[in-house]
Amino acid sequence: MPEDRAAPDVLRMLAVGDTGLCVELGDGISPQVHQRVLALDAALRAAAWPGVVETVPAYRSLLIHFDPLRISPQALRARVAALRRAPDLALAARRRWTLPVCYQDEFAPDLAELADRAGLAGAQAIAVHAAVDYRVYFLGFAPGFAYLGGLDPRLATPRRPQPRPAVAPGSVAIGGTQTGVLPMVMPSGWHVVGRTPARLFDIRLAEPCLLRPGDVVRFAPVPRAEFAHLEARAASGTWRPAAEDLP
Repeated sequence: MPEDRAAPDVLRMLAVGDTGLCVELGDGISPQVHQRVLALDAALRAAAWPGVVETVPAYRSLLIHFDPLRISPQALRARVAALRRAPDLALAARRRWTLPVCYQDEFAPDLAELADRAGLAGAQAIAVHAAVDYRVYFLGFAPGFAYLGGLDPRLATPRRPQPRPAVAPGSVAIGGTQTGVLPMVMPSGWHVVGRTPARLFDIRLAEPCLLRPGDVVRFAPVPRAEFAHLEARAASGTWRPAAEDLP
């Protein structure tokens, strides 16, 4: 979905069954709306209200799972509205990740077609894809899969008419106006343009998902030999990409 820079302040609360409350904070996709979502999410976590089980941030909304035996829907709505009006909502810590990506043909079966469609040479398409700071809007579809906004419009393309039944983990792909990294072997209709040795999901870790909503991702092209070296280290548990804290 395209990002909308106009971000009017919105507050809507919608019931999601008996144990969910969806709080909408905007009508379009934009960094400004997403900042509101993350700020409310951080404030709810800090408040630690009894009965709030889990919060799930998305593009423009926050889903709150709650226990209706411990907090009523009416009380939760009132508390969320009061919290949303608080002037000092603080964001959770954000990080910038640099993920190495090998864009060579064996890892990028759709790159040439995508570049041709955009009127670019292959090397130009790689440079365009790697020149952007991508925003992690939310995790979904599969554990650790991050929907990344900020794709250059020249590379935007509809999903494949026929999804592949199994795409390798670490595959960097483009679908519509978004890009993402597949965290495991999974079906996908997105166009595969490269592969990273970074593991986006590792169940053995205390924090299995590498990325969090609000993080920033940058792709760094690497040659095949460096990819193989880092992939072996990632498999042995001796390498993970480094992140820098953002203000």
